Amino acid sequence: MKALIVGLGGIGQRHARNLRAILQDRVELLAYRVRGLTQVITPALQADPDRNVERDLGIQAFTDLGAALALRPDMAFICNPTSLHVDTAMACLEGGCDLFIEKPLSDRLDGVDDLIEAAAKAGRIAMVGYHLRFNPCLRVLASVLDSGVLGGILAVRATIGEYLPGFHPYEDYRQGYAAKADLGGGVVLTQIHEFDYLYSLFGPIRSVYALGGHWSHLDIDVEDVASTLMEAAIGTRPLPIHLQQDYLQAPPVRQCEVTGTRGRALLDFRALSVTIVKPEGAPIVHSFEGFDRNQMFIDELRHFLACVETRSRPIVDLRDGAQSLRTALAVKQSIASRTVVDVRQ
Repeated sequence: MKALIVGLGGIGQRHARNLRAILQDRVELLAYRVRGLTQVITPALQADPDRNVERDLGIQAFTDLGAALALRPDMAFICNPTSLHVDTAMACLEGGCDLFIEKPLSDRLDGVDDLIEAAAKAGRIAMVGYHLRFNPCLRVLASVLDSGVLGGILAVRATIGEYLPGFHPYEDYRQGYAAKADLGGGVVLTQIHEFDYLYSLFGPIRSVYALGGHWSHLDIDVEDVASTLMEAAIGTRPLPIHLQQDYLQAPPVRQCEVTGTRGRALLDFRALSVTIVKPEGAPIVHSFEGFDRNQMFIDELRHFLACVETRSRPIVDLRDGAQSLRTALAVKQSIASRTVVDVRQ
């Protein structure tokens, strides 16, 4: 089996490392890269300049995508900047690859429908990388919601905040894709995981109203704060979902609280816990203390490989990825226009 990694930054190296761990010498690793940095980026997101990632993982690297595709890789992992995803994915699709595209699918809707249609026509497996779908806390919350133990769901409040210069300690934050508009950065798209997991729990978003912008001292040309009220549906009535995103909070926070008529649930991603509070009795706490973060990426990769082998639909396919992208872009539009934006097609 041949796997092509497009981009060998932190996430590209993680996928390469996990592919090697799972498949060992049964996979031939290829890479298309532009910057050509050879340093190893560790699982803790630290750079080790004394090690060479190509040598450590047995990667054959190319500076020309066509040359890499000429070796006929079976699958491609699209891990370059967001604004380049669709064009790169289309080239890899035309080269005969199944696709794993890191989130977000793109920074615009242009070309997305063409990519979806082309992948379907070619019979290729295409998955978008939302590793939180494999977080045990999210799975517990989904089970709690399915059980109905919280009663009628009244509201949802989610928050994610982290100081941008701490994202990738191995690089200057001002040079990363998250800080640059032309690379598809900004807090709304960079933290798009929230839109995906909320979609997985509560279905498609109908409309959004958002306030935000570049409100800090950070040397970036994208928004670093977004506060969004979203309308989903539960039964025949609206469900309000509030999402706070920023590049500023320290220490970091990532939570989702669901309020129901018979109780509430708090998912704390960083504490690795889900707490259920009911009118009677003590709170019930589901704790996953000690959970290895990389296990989400391992499970995600095993799922993708299984889908490739069985030719089955991934947990997050291109249409799902497009749904979250559409919502995120509506949020950016609402920030710019200060109006309610309808997300429905």
